[in-house]
Amino acid sequence: MQTNFVVFRRRSFLLVAFPGLFGFFLRPFSVLAASKAADESWELEDSEWKDRLSLDAYQVLRREGTERPFTSALNNEKRKGIYHCAGCDFPLFSSEMKFDSGTGWPSFWQSLPGAIRTKKDFKLIVPRTEYHCSRCGGHQGHVFDDGPRPTGKRYCNNGVALNFKPQL
Repeated sequence: MQTNFVVFRRRSFLLVAFPGLFGFFLRPFSVLAASKAADESWELEDSEWKDRLSLDAYQVLRREGTERPFTSALNNEKRKGIYHCAGCDFPLFSSEMKFDSGTGWPSFWQSLPGAIRTKKDFKLIVPRTEYHCSRCGGHQGHVFDDGPRPTGKRYCNNGVALNFKPQL
């Protein structure tokens, strides 16, 4: 079974190639899991998440993986509607906030109010801003400062971490 995700685990490479040199950058495995849920009812056991999500969605939402670019049908979604977290169905983005970034992942210039929480990510040594669903803590993607006006932000989202609900 082919999957459409890549789990970036540079930690193993760094340990083999540069033992001790980058040790202070490396984080324990438990940090590679999704962020803590703001809503305690979404603090599920790992086995519950595995039962409720596809393998690809589990790797992205709960293990902070990244799907391959240009593999998500949502990248080309043009209808009006709302993008929800695939883990807990919480609304995250409106189609009015979506734009074509050319990166191969669905991209948005703003999230819905209170929809996401951010944290610093040092997995690639250089700090990035990672964002998660504010309700269940599921990993969505990273936000960059190269987006369009009015915010200048690009929320680069894994398509497998989203469900699109078209406006009726």
